Amino acid sequence: MIMVVIYTSHVSPRLKYIFKQIFERILKIDITLTSVIEEFIAHNGPKINYSKTPFSDEFFIRSHELLFEQGINDLEIIMGEWEELPCFFLTNKKSVIPFDIFAASFYLITRYEEYLPQLRDEHDRYPFKESLAFMEGFLDRPLVDAWAFKFGQIFQEAFPEYNRKPREVVLEATINVDLAFKFLKKGGLRTLGGFLRDLSKFRLREVWRRFLVLCYLKKDPYDTYDTLIAYQRMHNIPTTFFYLISPYSTFDKNISFTKHTYSQLVKSNSDYSGLGLLASYYSVDELSKLAGEKRLLEEVTHWNITKSRQYYTRLKLPEIYQNAIDTKIQEDYSMGYEEALGFRASTCTPFYFYDLDFEIQTPLRVVPYCFSDRYFLKRRISPSLALESIKSLYAKVEPFGGHFVLFFHSDTFSVLSGNQSWKRTYEDLLIYLKKE
Repeated sequence: MIMVVIYTSHVSPRLKYIFKQIFERILKIDITLTSVIEEFIAHNGPKINYSKTPFSDEFFIRSHELLFEQGINDLEIIMGEWEELPCFFLTNKKSVIPFDIFAASFYLITRYEEYLPQLRDEHDRYPFKESLAFMEGFLDRPLVDAWAFKFGQIFQEAFPEYNRKPREVVLEATINVDLAFKFLKKGGLRTLGGFLRDLSKFRLREVWRRFLVLCYLKKDPYDTYDTLIAYQRMHNIPTTFFYLISPYSTFDKNISFTKHTYSQLVKSNSDYSGLGLLASYYSVDELSKLAGEKRLLEEVTHWNITKSRQYYTRLKLPEIYQNAIDTKIQEDYSMGYEEALGFRASTCTPFYFYDLDFEIQTPLRVVPYCFSDRYFLKRRISPSLALESIKSLYAKVEPFGGHFVLFFHSDTFSVLSGNQSWKRTYEDLLIYLKKE
């Protein structure tokens, strides 16, 4: 095995983290880091000098200060261009490439900018319009992966004896279950209120449908689970259901998890698909609430819950990830925007959360997504146009062998969603992705 030796003046936690991500997880290149000049010079194989000054004519990348700092600073971002790719943290002509790819990647992947003082939206979320990616026009592309692959090509030209291992696209479907049923098991008051509301608005068809479902003469319109699991088995795409199980609140409006029908549904589905916790709206600020929801889901299903996603994508850094780690969550699927298409962390490769408060790489694996069905539904975008948008996003992931996550809600496939063709569109998407 050919090992790439990388010299740097100081092997800091930040540097070690991002070099492992770029080389080992994205480029599939094995590396070793050293701060011993003699060891670097003596190495006869591929090597990189990542420092302020080159020794001679070696493969040199001029380093930015970011990877050697601690804490959060308000950094000046000056944009440049590298062969039609936007870039920042520009360097000088002695460097093989015109910017510090490692510091820039660290800035984007760690969501450094989300730690800075900022305005938040009505759900206390980081607005996508505040991000560097949106303001500079690269939100719709996995820029870190594009940088890494272009860098890999230059590296391979310099060291033709080194062959990189190929990567293949990983497909994964995820389904949020925040409204398990439309009519069933809502309780007496909520059911009565629903009847009265529909009657007051003369929605007689809705009244009749509710009556038939409550009398078990018709299937609940949100009960789409058998179809989704059948699609999973038919097209062999791993699927994870994320269940909201918190008590009823202003935003958490699912039925009670203590209802036998709901708990049995979760247990039944988990025999055929992945299982995750959809952390409730208010769990963002309450570690005990998150821990209680996870414990309840584990007690009912007898599964160890290792995956989570934040309801409403209320991703508040770093607290929510610190809480996830404290409750022994191993993977989080919240890294994306509900209000925009694109790559929040500018990557399509899963990464480990780096805690800038403590300057450590944590064991929490972050799986990013680049679209949610809610984006299309809120804008009344037809399923056919949505399918083309999703295909376009996939085309930006495929060249890098990235991780492509499908993000849907179970009620989207209901006949009451306003468009009955979503179910067919979802299957068309699965067929297209497997074919590609």
